[in-house]
Amino acid sequence: MTEPGRHEFTVLSTEDVYTGRIIALRVDEVAMPGGSQARREVVEHHGAVAILALDEDDQVTLIHQYRHPLGRRIWELPAGLIDHLGEDPLESAKRELVEEVGLAARNWSVLVDVAVSPGFTDEVVRVFLATGLSAVDRELLGDEEADLVARKFPLTEAVRMTLAGEIVNGATVGGILAAQAVRATEATPRPADAPWEDLPTRFPSRES
Repeated sequence: MTEPGRHEFTVLSTEDVYTGRIIALRVDEVAMPGGSQARREVVEHHGAVAILALDEDDQVTLIHQYRHPLGRRIWELPAGLIDHLGEDPLESAKRELVEEVGLAARNWSVLVDVAVSPGFTDEVVRVFLATGLSAVDRELLGDEEADLVARKFPLTEAVRMTLAGEIVNGATVGGILAAQAVRATEATPRPADAPWEDLPTRFPSRES
């Protein structure tokens, strides 16, 4: 048996169970430290981006959106999938900010990367900080986006909502608390083109 923390979890075999429009499910047989094998179910997903758009008055724009798995509308940051393999995440973020809330931004940086639930899915969301905002025309692309309600909240109120359990979306929670930390501590966000080690590629590769 190898020393703790040094075992290589080699994938011995892979079985595709389901491939859909935005996810795929596979089952891997993985070599475990004690010499046994374990089945690991993995949900593959596109990478995604979310945008914390903060205006000069420290107001953050949130959207109220229906999420079918939860069966209700929840408050979230504007967000969306990276459409195809090789798409620049920053360009994805700029597109989503226009489409969902009709905003463009002059300044962009990376707040946090959020592994949504790494116990079973490779989905990771990059949360950008966008400032220097200006209004532009929205482009409605479907019934779901037409149903969105956008509203501005003071950043301090968004923090309160997060801690009160009124905001539960993981990337939104991470982005709001990170933005508050930046404001409170003068921490420096990463550049907008910072390397993204965990950007999902397996599912997008199926479509290429």
